[in-house]
Amino acid sequence: MLDKDIAAAITEAVDRGFDEQIRFTQEMVRCPSVRGQEHTVQDLMASAMAARGLAVDHWKVEVDDIKDLPGFAPVVDAAYENAYNVVGTYRPATRKGRSLIFNGHIDVVPTGLWERWTTPPFEPRIDGKWMYGRGAGDMKSGLAGTLFAFDAVRAAGFAPTAPIHFQSVVEEECTGNGTLACLQRGYRADCAFVPEPLEPKLMRAEVGLIWFRVHVDGDPQHASAGFNNAGANAIEKALGLWPHIKMLEDEWNARKVDHPVYKNHPHPIRVNLGEISGGEWTSSVPAKAVLNVRVGVLPGTRLGDIKAEIEARVRKAALDDPFLSNNPPRVEYHGHMAEGYVLENAAMPEKVLADSHMAVFDQPLEEEITSAATDARFFGLYQNTPGLVYGPICERPHGFDERVDLDSVRAVTKTMALFLAEWCGIERL
Repeated sequence: MLDKDIAAAITEAVDRGFDEQIRFTQEMVRCPSVRGQEHTVQDLMASAMAARGLAVDHWKVEVDDIKDLPGFAPVVDAAYENAYNVVGTYRPATRKGRSLIFNGHIDVVPTGLWERWTTPPFEPRIDGKWMYGRGAGDMKSGLAGTLFAFDAVRAAGFAPTAPIHFQSVVEEECTGNGTLACLQRGYRADCAFVPEPLEPKLMRAEVGLIWFRVHVDGDPQHASAGFNNAGANAIEKALGLWPHIKMLEDEWNARKVDHPVYKNHPHPIRVNLGEISGGEWTSSVPAKAVLNVRVGVLPGTRLGDIKAEIEARVRKAALDDPFLSNNPPRVEYHGHMAEGYVLENAAMPEKVLADSHMAVFDQPLEEEITSAATDARFFGLYQNTPGLVYGPICERPHGFDERVDLDSVRAVTKTMALFLAEWCGIERL
């Protein structure tokens, strides 16, 4: 555990640098890094890392490099021309401590209708303790905090004594392939720390995710032909399938009673109809429709088994319809194909985080079991590396007027700085 005077010097350094940290976070939010447009914010991250004297690795993610690795997810419909990762590496003059990865994603989800926002989503607004903007909470403020935690340790007069890799990655919101590309490139450490907004608690477990589409064909006719039941409306047929798919949510949640971690979670599995599309012309019976669905998966469950259940449910539902029984829907997998993850065998980094949290918040570290997913799974499942998730308070992630609590950002940055100093070790400059 850090000496109290050293810890105080580091946390005071966070306070001195916090105005600049807010300004930098605002710069990040101003970059509209939705899928396919991540390159501008990654240029910003690369410059910020270089300015700190880190060795910068800035590369385009190539699907061919990672497509055969465990954890790979089928790509979504955006091209990879602008899918760049950035890793900044600190290498100590003398290595004594334990190495660390700070990992965070810079991609953000679409904003929805801008007129539904109080102010434009990529013009970060501060009102009291809140910063508003798409990605402000999920998760640019946490990612920025990793660099400023590092700054604080050095501003307090200390240098870490172990390698640190600062990873700014793409694709977390749809595949996780950005972090997988970091694994493929050879980055590893004794611990990984992902500052996703978690109020700030330690994430004990996260669900897996599967994204899939149900393609439904119809029989196009002139709309006026409906009086004699001519044609088959693909949109109506697709909507008829949805209640059968949604029933899987209750069935899968019922299985939590047998799960050692999720048995007391109120509702871990969500089956979400996120997008629906179809039709070509208002006066035509639609020829096609597509349902885009996201489902959660309990840790330890085989993804292949869940896929088989999805396909069987769609097939069974189609048999109840005379047209679909002869024109069966097609299930396609795209995006997330993620296993669930439980943080285990991590007593040492957990203790360091608990001590660091206590030093900042003056209260014990709490845990969270979430029905969401993070990139921490890649470290725990595929590198045998503890993947800690701990970050600030965010409200309305993925929604209108997303916002992050700046008081919690300051406190989490202090926790990360103390964790870095204790985990990696420090020596006086």
